[in-house]
Amino acid sequence: MNGPAAIVRVTGLRKSFGANEVLKGIDLSIMPGEVVCVIGPSGSGKSTLLRCVNLLEKPSAGRVELLGVDITDPDADIDKVRAHVGMLFQSFNLFPHKTVLGNLTLAQVKVLGRTMAEAEEVAMRNLSHVGLADRANAYPAQLSGGQQQRVAIARSLAMDPRLMLFDEPTSALDPELVGDVLAVMRDLADAGMTMMVVTHEMAFAREVGDRVIFMDDGVIVEQGTPAQVIGSPSTERARLFLHRVLHPIDIADSELGETEPIDPVLDRQEWDALHHEEPAD
Repeated sequence: MNGPAAIVRVTGLRKSFGANEVLKGIDLSIMPGEVVCVIGPSGSGKSTLLRCVNLLEKPSAGRVELLGVDITDPDADIDKVRAHVGMLFQSFNLFPHKTVLGNLTLAQVKVLGRTMAEAEEVAMRNLSHVGLADRANAYPAQLSGGQQQRVAIARSLAMDPRLMLFDEPTSALDPELVGDVLAVMRDLADAGMTMMVVTHEMAFAREVGDRVIFMDDGVIVEQGTPAQVIGSPSTERARLFLHRVLHPIDIADSELGETEPIDPVLDRQEWDALHHEEPAD
């Protein structure tokens, strides 16, 4: 008896920008209800991978199947597939001239063909889900960054997606606003939403992710449960990256691959030596 089909299946994915090969042969499957967190250093190809999954970037080679459809097939109806996929970026991409309610109803009416009454009912339900029903008549400029990102999540949910893609959705937020957005994402995961999340929030990946993928230099270096990848990485590259992320006040020794704690006295002496100025005559 066959199990459920993968929501996302990526095979031999490559992506180049000119002479720069950003993705170097990615194989990946995401199953229904799975939360997959993608971590890694800047420039490792995380966001490019996510954008290729939704064909916002056209792969140079390989195949991407989304909801059972090969979207790399030139004859595929990509817009039909995308109607079932929500995607959140670092920026909120709300229409500034429309109210919160207007932002949530527009695509429902235009893409899904719902009546305005139906769209508003769905919109209010999802605004309540993210704790912003009382801001339905506000404009984006009247909201904080965290509120705008939660509205963007509600807008995606109003389309009844089967998959949510998140590209570092908290990186542009003030630290005190991050928790509200992560709480909404945690609720989505608990409700069984299939999610692929590019993130630098290690606590979220550890607590919410079913699987963590560590990328570097365009390849998947390792993947496994959060306990395996974050708690006990099997590769030296992942170990060094996670040490730098989780212990940012340590200084890495690039030759030995070891770390040493900052010595405030020696650090001050080095600063003084480098910035020593002769007294004026």
